[in-house]
Amino acid sequence: MKKILALILLGILLIASVYYAVTYYVPYSEGVRSGELIKFSKKGILFKTYEGEISQGISGAQIFKFSVEGSKKDIIKNLEKYNGRYVKVTYIERFGTFFWLGDTKYFVTKVEEDSSPHFSKLRDQKDE
Repeated sequence: MKKILALILLGILLIASVYYAVTYYVPYSEGVRSGELIKFSKKGILFKTYEGEISQGISGAQIFKFSVEGSKKDIIKNLEKYNGRYVKVTYIERFGTFFWLGDTKYFVTKVEEDSSPHFSKLRDQKDE
């Protein structure tokens, strides 16, 4: 009886480990988005996660929500610095998420400041 119980527990542990490995290490998609960084915050009660939002339209109708892993200190520092500015973020989308990593399936892997396309005509006219 103890042998059967041990095999069942080992099977459950193996299935949980495979699920975690696939969800965490295998990206569902990768991409780049840009927009105005309108929100970046650290939130949570027991597990603090970093969450942000990018407005991708003039009226703010298209909002891209993302998370950042706590170990990515340079990305967190840059996002705090670029708040309110136009940014370009590189991200991976996972199959799912875990409550200690973040609220969304989108995790930022790189961030850089970008120029807004809304003001490119003004900039081009200024250069002439």
